Amino acid sequence: MIKELIIPDEVVINKILLYRGQKVMLDSDLAELYEVETKGLKRAVKRNLDVFPEHFMFELTKEEAESLRYQIGTSKKRKGGTRYLPMVFTEHGILQVAHVLRSKRAKLMSIRITEIFIRMRELIQGHQELFNQMKEIRNKASGQEEQIAMIFEYLKQFVKEKGKPRKKICTTLK
Repeated sequence: MIKELIIPDEVVINKILLYRGQKVMLDSDLAELYEVETKGLKRAVKRNLDVFPEHFMFELTKEEAESLRYQIGTSKKRKGGTRYLPMVFTEHGILQVAHVLRSKRAKLMSIRITEIFIRMRELIQGHQELFNQMKEIRNKASGQEEQIAMIFEYLKQFVKEKGKPRKKICTTLK
């Protein structure tokens, strides 16, 4: 593998955002990882729009772009910032960008990003199973609050009694 691809997973993970219920990456972040200019990446995508359906790539709305500016602290329009709405790419779009860029770096980086997406999906799936189990336990315990409270009261009394000296039980043999 190319030496320059030694980028910590956290760097890539921090560039993955959630928009419209999908995990996506910004055009500028992809350009940085693929080592191309954002302008060049956008140009390549626009020349090949037919291979980018909406579930591969979409442009952020003005409101989404404004929200993004506040989140990541980018500069305002016409003062060093971007003048166009950012494009965002889903996992499939990221692979497609690598195909239209046709660089070895982009292809290798897209594989790396896809592997990170897969690991994230597996991690989320594991947490989903745990969440479902907790939900099931909560549903089973629902309506049992009074009984659970009574058990805790008995336990509290038991702890109080445990601290007091106990009476001796005398047994005599006859």
